[in-house]
Amino acid sequence: MTQEDATTDRRVPVAILISGRGSNMMALVEACADPAFPARVALVLSNEPDAAGLTWAADRGLPVAVVPHRDHETRAAFDAAMDARIREAGARLVCLAGFMRLLTPGFVEGWGDRILNVHPALLPAFKGLHTHERALDAGAKLHGCTVHLVRPEMDSGPIVAQAAVPVLPDDTPETLGARVLAQEHRIYPLALRLLAEGRVRVSGEACVIQGAEPSGAALVNPAP
Repeated sequence: MTQEDATTDRRVPVAILISGRGSNMMALVEACADPAFPARVALVLSNEPDAAGLTWAADRGLPVAVVPHRDHETRAAFDAAMDARIREAGARLVCLAGFMRLLTPGFVEGWGDRILNVHPALLPAFKGLHTHERALDAGAKLHGCTVHLVRPEMDSGPIVAQAAVPVLPDDTPETLGARVLAQEHRIYPLALRLLAEGRVRVSGEACVIQGAEPSGAALVNPAP
C-alpha cells in the first residue's frame, strides 16, 4: 500500500508487534489483505533487529520498524520509544504476535482497551510459558488458545475469543502445539475484526460481543 492509499483507506490502522517469525502476524496480514476486512496493517514493529517476520512483512510492502529494547536502560524508556513509533505510524490498535516483552503499565494504560494478545492456552489456565508441556503434565483433556485485551499483569485481561482442541493420548508438546497454533491463526483475525468493527464492549473485566449469537452447545471430552 502506498502512502496515498493509506491516507484514503478508511479501515482501522493496526500496529503488529513481533519478536521472531511472527506466524500470527502473517495470519493477521493475510486477513487484512482483504479490502473488506475492517483493519489494515499500518506497521510491523519488532524489538529484535533480526526477527524473521520483519523480512516477511517488508517483502510484502508493509511498513516495518525496529526499536531494540537493548538500546534503552529501562522498560519505561523502551516502551516510550516504541509508543512514539507506533503513534507516528498512525495506528489505532495494537496486536501482540509473539512479542516477547512485558509491557509497562504506562504503555498499556495509554492504549486502553485497544491492545490484543494471543496466548496458547485457555486462559485463565496456564499463564506464562511452556503451556503445552504443562497442559500435558496436568492431564488436561482440552487445551487451546485465547485472544484477550491486554492488562499490565502477564496474560491477563478480558477474553475476546477462545478455541479449544482435544488433548490426544499420544500427544507431544509439538503435536499439541501445532493444533493449537492452527486455531490461533483462526481466532486472532476474528478478534481483530470484532474490535475494529466496534463490537467489543468491556463490562467489568469481561468482554461482551455485540451481535454474537449465543450458543448452548457443550464440548465434552471424553465424549459421553
